[in-house]
Amino acid sequence: MALRTLDDFNLKDKNVLIRVDMNVPIHNGQVTDSTRLSRAVPTILEVLEKGGKPILLSHFGRPTRGFDLTMSTQQAATALSNKLKKRVHFASSCIGETAQSAVKTLPVGDVLLLENTRFHQGEKKNDPEFASELAKLGDIFVSDTFSTAHRAHASVEAIAHIMPSCAGRLMEEEISKLENALSTPEKPVMAIVGGAKVSSKLLLLENLIGPMDKIVIGGGMANTFLAAKGYNIGQSLCEHDMQDTARSILDNATKMDCEIILPIDIVVAKEITANTNFEILPSNSCPNDSIILDAGPETVKLIKKHLNNSKTIIWNGPLGAFEVPPFNKATDEAAKYVAELTQLGKILSVAGGGDTVSALNGSSSADKFTYISTAGGAFLEWLEGKTLPGVSVLIS
Repeated sequence: MALRTLDDFNLKDKNVLIRVDMNVPIHNGQVTDSTRLSRAVPTILEVLEKGGKPILLSHFGRPTRGFDLTMSTQQAATALSNKLKKRVHFASSCIGETAQSAVKTLPVGDVLLLENTRFHQGEKKNDPEFASELAKLGDIFVSDTFSTAHRAHASVEAIAHIMPSCAGRLMEEEISKLENALSTPEKPVMAIVGGAKVSSKLLLLENLIGPMDKIVIGGGMANTFLAAKGYNIGQSLCEHDMQDTARSILDNATKMDCEIILPIDIVVAKEITANTNFEILPSNSCPNDSIILDAGPETVKLIKKHLNNSKTIIWNGPLGAFEVPPFNKATDEAAKYVAELTQLGKILSVAGGGDTVSALNGSSSADKFTYISTAGGAFLEWLEGKTLPGVSVLIS
């Protein structure tokens, strides 16, 4: 994929609009997870080093009625300034005279953060007029937010049609790592797919059957597959109307020589509460009054065995109810083993999407994977084989 990059532009004395992802968790006015801010830093600093003025665009949350102080990007300004070790100015609008004046008076060597793009209806509508107003603020547009690349929004897609545009370093890195893992992986390649519902991962599973040699299915969605095989799953989460779909996936995987790995033993309990009493049983022996909450130790051993014979790992979704100990054990043990193999140089490991990052952070393994994507929906849609509007617009 031939992306336009920062290397294709002279940034000296240019106002550079950078679409970043400042949508970070905040509690009592403090950023509680600054991962996305840290990942925005390299592109911003490079623009400064090359003589450009960084002007940052971002959304924050999902405002429904215009301006909402609780969803102002200003809340992340101090944390970003600390990461950059640069002064970050703030403009209380992302368009109009307020924004234009802030750009005009921005000192060389400083950074300007604009107000939440989603305070304007034109953002989500991908409105060309709103995009044109944004474009008035800069000479070059840099998209550095793969996490929003699946959304055809004005500050992601429409603006790139209006002004010279390219990918930032984070966008470049995300796409490169994902292409290496999915498009041109070193084989054997294995996917670990977890989560609650088959319906939410249906396209993903259908798209992975072809390129994957093996797919581990865990989490609540594994219950639907176990039920489809005729196993009793008690009171467990299950999409009973998706059992035919699950059987079809299993049949297609067999035809395409992709091995599907389901739990062979399960951890069950009467309720989902921390440190409740639980049992470990064969996967076909869930009592009628119990809930399957995690994969068992024999399943973890089986996963490790398959990991030993793999060269590339793609991980999306937890293997159990990881938020509630002890039902985090399968996810933690598998994650630590992937991290160990990665550190030994035996596998390439890529993970991302929603709860995945939280689950891997909980096992203290995330920083030992080859790459962790901060993207949620975009990561999932990429794995599903979909065209991402925020990426396609940057291809030469």
